Amino acid sequence: MATTILIWLNIFAALVSAYSTPLACTGTCGNAHDPAIIKRNDGTYFRFSTNGKIAIHTAPNITGPWVYKGAAIPRGSSINLKGREDLWAPDVTKIGSLYYMLYAVSAFGSQDSAIGYATSSTMDVGSWTDRGETGIRSSKNAKYNAIDGNLVLAPDAAYITFGSFWTDLYIAPVSITEGRIRKTGSDVQIAFQPSGEHAVEAPYIFKNGGKWWLFFSAGKCCALDKNRPARGQEYKILACVSNGGPTGPYVDRDGKNCKSGGGTAVLPSHDWVYAPGGQGVYDDPSMGPIIYYHYVDTRIGYADGQKKFGWNRVRFDGGWPTV
Repeated sequence: MATTILIWLNIFAALVSAYSTPLACTGTCGNAHDPAIIKRNDGTYFRFSTNGKIAIHTAPNITGPWVYKGAAIPRGSSINLKGREDLWAPDVTKIGSLYYMLYAVSAFGSQDSAIGYATSSTMDVGSWTDRGETGIRSSKNAKYNAIDGNLVLAPDAAYITFGSFWTDLYIAPVSITEGRIRKTGSDVQIAFQPSGEHAVEAPYIFKNGGKWWLFFSAGKCCALDKNRPARGQEYKILACVSNGGPTGPYVDRDGKNCKSGGGTAVLPSHDWVYAPGGQGVYDDPSMGPIIYYHYVDTRIGYADGQKKFGWNRVRFDGGWPTV
Protein backbone atom coordinates (compact mmCIF):
# COMPACT_ATOMS: atom_id res chain seq x y z
CA MET A 1 0.00 0.00 0.00
CA ALA A 2 2.79 2.40 0.98
CA THR A 3 4.61 1.63 -2.30
CA THR A 4 1.47 2.36 -4.32
CA ILE A 5 1.00 5.70 -2.58
CA LEU A 6 4.64 6.64 -3.26
CA ILE A 7 4.26 5.81 -6.96
CA TRP A 8 1.16 7.97 -7.24
CA LEU A 9 2.89 10.82 -5.41
CA ASN A 10 5.77 10.67 -7.91
CA ILE A 11 3.34 10.67 -10.84
CA PHE A 12 1.49 13.64 -9.35
CA ALA A 13 4.76 15.56 -8.87
CA ALA A 14 5.69 14.95 -12.51
CA LEU A 15 2.30 16.23 -13.66
CA VAL A 16 2.54 19.35 -11.49
CA SER A 17 5.93 20.30 -13.00
CA ALA A 18 6.60 19.25 -16.58
CA TYR A 19 10.00 20.94 -16.55
CA SER A 20 13.32 19.72 -15.18
CA THR A 21 15.11 21.72 -12.53
CA PRO A 22 18.63 22.92 -13.43
CA LEU A 23 21.29 20.23 -13.53
CA ALA A 24 24.34 20.28 -11.25
CA CYS A 25 26.45 23.40 -10.84
CA THR A 26 29.37 23.79 -8.43
CA GLY A 27 31.80 26.59 -7.73
CA THR A 28 30.72 30.12 -8.62
CA CYS A 29 27.20 29.63 -9.97
CA GLY A 30 25.66 32.95 -8.91
CA ASN A 31 25.59 36.44 -10.43
CA ALA A 32 25.46 34.83 -13.89
CA HIS A 33 23.18 37.18 -15.85
CA ASP A 34 22.88 36.46 -19.60
CA PRO A 35 25.40 33.59 -19.70
CA ALA A 36 27.18 32.33 -22.81
CA ILE A 37 28.76 28.86 -22.83
CA ILE A 38 31.40 27.36 -25.10
CA LYS A 39 33.92 24.51 -24.76
CA ARG A 40 37.52 24.91 -25.87
CA ASN A 41 39.31 22.08 -27.68
CA ASP A 42 41.35 21.25 -24.57
CA GLY A 43 38.12 20.42 -22.71
CA THR A 44 37.85 23.66 -20.71
CA TYR A 45 34.39 25.20 -20.48
CA PHE A 46 34.12 28.98 -20.60
CA ARG A 47 31.18 30.96 -19.26
CA PHE A 48 30.78 34.64 -20.12
CA SER A 49 28.19 36.89 -18.46
CA THR A 50 26.84 40.43 -18.21
CA ASN A 51 28.58 43.02 -16.01
CA GLY A 52 32.18 43.01 -14.78
CA LYS A 53 33.16 44.13 -18.31
CA ILE A 54 32.07 40.65 -19.38
CA ALA A 55 33.01 38.29 -16.59
CA ILE A 56 34.85 35.10 -17.55
CA HIS A 57 34.50 31.88 -15.57
CA THR A 58 36.03 28.53 -16.50
CA ALA A 59 35.46 24.93 -15.42
CA PRO A 60 36.71 21.46 -16.39
CA ASN A 61 33.10 20.32 -16.80
CA ILE A 62 29.74 21.96 -17.52
CA THR A 63 28.84 21.08 -13.92
CA GLY A 64 31.86 22.98 -12.55
CA PRO A 65 33.57 23.84 -10.40
CA TRP A 66 33.26 27.28 -12.00
CA VAL A 67 36.09 29.69 -11.15
CA TYR A 68 36.16 33.44 -11.86
CA LYS A 69 39.12 34.42 -14.05
CA GLY A 70 38.61 38.13 -14.73
CA ALA A 71 37.17 40.56 -17.27
CA ALA A 72 37.18 39.95 -21.02
CA ILE A 73 37.35 43.68 -21.85
CA PRO A 74 38.94 45.24 -18.72
CA ARG A 75 39.23 48.77 -20.17
CA GLY A 76 35.65 48.85 -21.38
CA SER A 77 34.38 49.15 -24.92
CA SER A 78 35.77 51.58 -27.49
CA ILE A 79 32.16 52.38 -28.46
CA ASN A 80 31.44 55.87 -27.16
CA LEU A 81 28.05 55.32 -25.55
CA LYS A 82 26.79 55.39 -21.99
CA GLY A 83 27.32 51.90 -20.63
CA ARG A 84 30.71 51.29 -22.27
CA GLU A 85 32.07 50.33 -18.84
CA ASP A 86 29.17 47.98 -18.06
CA LEU A 87 28.81 45.55 -20.96
CA TRP A 88 25.87 43.21 -21.49
CA ALA A 89 24.74 39.98 -23.09
CA PRO A 90 27.87 38.26 -24.42
CA ASP A 91 27.64 35.69 -27.22
CA VAL A 92 30.71 33.66 -28.24
CA THR A 93 31.26 31.72 -31.47
CA LYS A 94 34.34 30.05 -32.92
CA ILE A 95 35.03 30.58 -36.63
CA GLY A 96 38.22 29.05 -37.94
CA SER A 97 40.94 29.73 -35.39
CA LEU A 98 39.27 32.77 -33.84
CA TYR A 99 36.60 33.25 -31.19
CA TYR A 100 34.20 36.13 -31.78
CA MET A 101 32.37 37.64 -28.82
CA LEU A 102 29.41 39.94 -29.35
CA TYR A 103 28.45 42.31 -26.52
CA ALA A 104 25.99 45.16 -26.01
CA VAL A 105 26.70 48.74 -24.93
CA SER A 106 23.65 50.47 -23.47
CA ALA A 107 22.02 51.82 -20.33
CA PHE A 108 18.90 50.27 -18.79
CA GLY A 109 15.76 51.49 -20.58
CA SER A 110 17.71 53.45 -23.22
CA GLN A 111 17.71 53.03 -26.99
CA ASP A 112 21.14 54.60 -27.31
CA SER A 113 22.70 51.20 -27.85
CA ALA A 114 25.12 49.31 -30.06
CA ILE A 115 26.35 45.77 -30.54
CA GLY A 116 30.12 45.51 -30.41
CA TYR A 117 32.51 42.62 -30.63
CA ALA A 118 35.92 41.35 -29.61
CA THR A 119 38.17 38.55 -30.86
CA SER A 120 40.54 36.06 -29.25
CA SER A 121 42.46 32.96 -30.28
CA THR A 122 42.20 31.34 -26.82
CA MET A 123 39.34 33.03 -24.86
CA ASP A 124 41.68 33.45 -21.88
CA VAL A 125 41.66 36.63 -19.80
CA GLY A 126 44.03 39.14 -21.39
CA SER A 127 43.66 37.64 -24.88
CA TRP A 128 40.62 39.58 -26.10
CA THR A 129 40.97 42.44 -28.58
CA ASP A 130 38.06 44.89 -28.63
CA ARG A 131 37.01 45.61 -32.21
CA GLY A 132 34.27 48.16 -31.58
CA GLU A 133 30.99 48.28 -33.51
CA THR A 134 29.40 45.70 -35.78
CA GLY A 135 27.33 48.38 -37.49
CA ILE A 136 24.20 47.47 -35.54
CA ARG A 137 23.20 50.54 -33.52
CA SER A 138 20.02 52.26 -32.33
CA SER A 139 19.03 55.64 -30.94
CA LYS A 140 15.87 57.32 -29.65
CA ASN A 141 12.80 56.64 -31.83
CA ALA A 142 14.45 53.71 -33.60
CA LYS A 143 12.25 50.70 -34.33
CA TYR A 144 14.34 48.46 -32.07
CA ASN A 145 16.92 48.47 -29.29
CA ALA A 146 20.31 47.20 -30.50
CA ILE A 147 21.22 44.83 -27.67
CA ASP A 148 21.31 41.06 -27.04
CA GLY A 149 23.19 40.06 -30.18
CA ASN A 150 23.59 36.45 -31.30
CA LEU A 151 25.82 35.46 -34.22
CA VAL A 152 24.08 33.02 -36.59
CA LEU A 153 26.03 31.00 -39.14
CA ALA A 154 24.24 29.59 -42.18
CA PRO A 155 25.93 27.53 -44.92
CA ASP A 156 26.30 30.50 -47.25
CA ALA A 157 25.76 33.56 -45.03
CA ALA A 158 26.13 35.00 -41.55
CA TYR A 159 23.71 37.08 -39.51
CA ILE A 160 23.28 38.78 -36.16
CA THR A 161 19.91 38.51 -34.47
CA PHE A 162 19.17 41.05 -31.75
CA GLY A 163 16.54 43.20 -30.06
CA SER A 164 14.70 44.10 -26.88
CA PHE A 165 11.24 45.68 -26.40
CA TRP A 166 10.04 48.46 -28.78
CA THR A 167 9.30 46.37 -31.92
CA ASP A 168 11.26 43.45 -30.51
CA LEU A 169 13.47 41.05 -32.47
CA TYR A 170 15.37 41.48 -35.72
CA ILE A 171 18.02 39.78 -37.82
CA ALA A 172 20.59 41.42 -40.12
CA PRO A 173 23.20 40.00 -42.52
CA VAL A 174 26.86 40.54 -41.68
CA SER A 175 30.21 39.85 -43.31
CA ILE A 176 32.98 38.16 -41.35
CA THR A 177 36.45 38.53 -42.84
CA GLU A 178 39.92 38.60 -41.25
CA GLY A 179 38.58 39.03 -37.73
CA ARG A 180 36.11 41.74 -38.70
CA ILE A 181 32.31 41.74 -38.46
CA ARG A 182 30.22 44.31 -40.27
CA LYS A 183 26.52 44.65 -41.03
CA THR A 184 25.98 44.41 -44.79
CA GLY A 185 22.25 44.64 -45.39
CA SER A 186 18.82 45.54 -44.11
CA ASP A 187 17.46 44.17 -40.85
CA VAL A 188 14.30 42.01 -40.87
CA GLN A 189 11.80 41.69 -38.04
CA ILE A 190 11.40 38.07 -36.89
CA ALA A 191 9.35 38.34 -33.66
CA PHE A 192 7.00 40.87 -32.07
CA GLN A 193 4.62 40.91 -29.13
CA PRO A 194 1.98 43.46 -30.19
CA SER A 195 0.32 43.78 -26.77
CA GLY A 196 1.51 45.29 -23.51
CA GLU A 197 5.06 46.56 -23.22
CA HIS A 198 6.36 44.36 -26.07
CA ALA A 199 8.47 42.59 -23.44
CA VAL A 200 10.49 40.33 -25.74
CA GLU A 201 14.29 40.17 -25.99
CA ALA A 202 17.43 37.98 -26.06
CA PRO A 203 16.95 36.08 -29.36
CA TYR A 204 19.07 32.99 -29.96
CA ILE A 205 18.85 30.96 -33.19
CA PHE A 206 19.89 27.29 -33.23
CA LYS A 207 19.74 24.90 -36.17
CA ASN A 208 18.55 21.35 -35.53
CA GLY A 209 16.94 18.75 -37.77
CA GLY A 210 17.10 21.02 -40.80
CA LYS A 211 15.03 23.65 -39.00
CA TRP A 212 15.96 26.98 -37.47
CA TRP A 213 14.77 27.40 -33.89
CA LEU A 214 14.35 30.86 -32.42
CA PHE A 215 14.60 30.89 -28.63
CA PHE A 216 13.83 34.16 -26.85
CA SER A 217 12.98 35.60 -23.45
CA ALA A 218 9.63 37.24 -22.75
CA GLY A 219 8.48 39.16 -19.67
CA LYS A 220 10.13 41.15 -16.90
CA CYS A 221 13.75 40.25 -16.29
CA CYS A 222 15.14 42.45 -13.60
CA ALA A 223 14.79 44.07 -10.17
CA LEU A 224 12.39 41.29 -9.24
CA ASP A 225 13.19 41.77 -5.56
CA LYS A 226 11.81 45.33 -5.71
CA ASN A 227 9.03 45.16 -8.29
CA ARG A 228 7.73 41.65 -8.85
CA PRO A 229 5.29 41.45 -11.78
CA ALA A 230 1.93 39.68 -11.78
CA ARG A 231 2.19 35.92 -11.92
CA GLY A 232 3.18 34.77 -15.39
CA GLN A 233 4.53 38.17 -16.42
CA GLU A 234 8.08 37.38 -15.29
CA TYR A 235 10.83 36.15 -17.63
CA LYS A 236 10.29 32.86 -19.44
CA ILE A 237 11.89 31.13 -22.41
CA LEU A 238 9.77 30.74 -25.55
CA ALA A 239 10.49 29.32 -28.99
CA CYS A 240 9.37 29.50 -32.60
CA VAL A 241 10.60 27.60 -35.65
CA SER A 242 11.44 28.36 -39.28
CA ASN A 243 11.59 25.80 -42.08
CA GLY A 244 12.81 28.36 -44.58
CA GLY A 245 16.06 29.69 -43.09
CA PRO A 246 17.39 31.89 -40.28
CA THR A 247 15.46 34.96 -41.45
CA GLY A 248 12.10 33.19 -41.03
CA PRO A 249 9.19 33.28 -41.11
CA TYR A 250 8.98 31.84 -37.57
CA VAL A 251 5.87 30.23 -36.12
CA ASP A 252 5.07 28.62 -32.79
CA ARG A 253 3.83 25.10 -32.13
CA ASP A 254 0.26 26.10 -33.00
CA GLY A 255 1.31 27.74 -36.26
CA LYS A 256 0.98 31.31 -34.95
CA ASN A 257 3.42 33.73 -36.52
CA CYS A 258 6.10 34.94 -34.13
CA LYS A 259 5.59 38.48 -35.47
CA SER A 260 1.99 38.35 -34.28
CA GLY A 261 2.64 37.35 -30.68
CA GLY A 262 3.48 33.69 -31.30
CA GLY A 263 5.77 31.74 -29.02
CA THR A 264 5.59 28.35 -27.31
CA ALA A 265 6.87 27.97 -23.74
CA VAL A 266 10.09 25.96 -23.46
CA LEU A 267 11.02 26.90 -19.89
CA PRO A 268 8.80 29.10 -17.68
CA SER A 269 8.92 29.44 -13.88
CA HIS A 270 8.45 26.14 -12.09
CA ASP A 271 9.23 24.53 -8.75
CA TRP A 272 11.79 26.88 -7.08
CA VAL A 273 13.01 28.15 -10.48
CA TYR A 274 11.68 31.65 -11.19
CA ALA A 275 12.07 33.87 -14.26
CA PRO A 276 14.49 31.81 -16.35
CA GLY A 277 15.85 33.61 -19.41
CA GLY A 278 18.83 35.25 -21.11
CA GLN A 279 19.31 31.86 -22.75
CA GLY A 280 21.36 30.20 -25.42
CA VAL A 281 21.60 26.71 -26.88
CA TYR A 282 24.93 24.94 -27.31
CA ASP A 283 25.61 21.70 -29.15
CA ASP A 284 27.89 20.23 -26.53
CA PRO A 285 30.48 17.80 -28.00
CA SER A 286 29.76 15.26 -25.24
CA MET A 287 26.08 15.69 -24.36
CA GLY A 288 24.47 17.09 -27.47
CA PRO A 289 22.23 20.18 -27.31
CA ILE A 290 22.01 21.94 -23.95
CA ILE A 291 20.05 25.05 -23.05
CA TYR A 292 21.70 27.47 -20.63
CA TYR A 293 20.18 30.47 -18.88
CA HIS A 294 20.03 32.51 -15.69
CA TYR A 295 17.26 32.16 -13.14
CA VAL A 296 16.11 33.18 -9.68
CA ASP A 297 16.28 30.49 -7.01
CA THR A 298 13.32 31.40 -4.81
CA ARG A 299 14.94 29.59 -1.88
CA ILE A 300 17.77 32.15 -1.96
CA GLY A 301 16.50 35.52 -3.22
CA TYR A 302 15.19 37.58 -6.11
CA ALA A 303 17.91 40.26 -6.48
CA ASP A 304 19.72 40.65 -9.79
CA GLY A 305 23.04 39.79 -8.17
CA GLN A 306 21.57 36.52 -6.90
CA LYS A 307 20.62 35.15 -10.29
CA LYS A 308 22.14 31.74 -10.87
CA PHE A 309 23.52 29.86 -13.85
CA GLY A 310 21.27 27.03 -15.01
CA TRP A 311 21.54 24.43 -17.72
CA ASN A 312 19.63 21.40 -18.97
CA ARG A 313 19.70 19.01 -21.87
CA VAL A 314 17.22 19.99 -24.56
CA ARG A 315 15.60 17.40 -26.83
CA PHE A 316 14.08 17.90 -30.27
CA ASP A 317 12.96 14.34 -30.96
CA GLY A 318 9.33 15.01 -30.10
CA GLY A 319 8.96 17.60 -32.84
CA TRP A 320 9.43 20.50 -30.44
CA PRO A 321 12.25 21.40 -28.00
CA THR A 322 11.67 20.04 -24.50
CA VAL A 323 13.75 20.60 -21.37
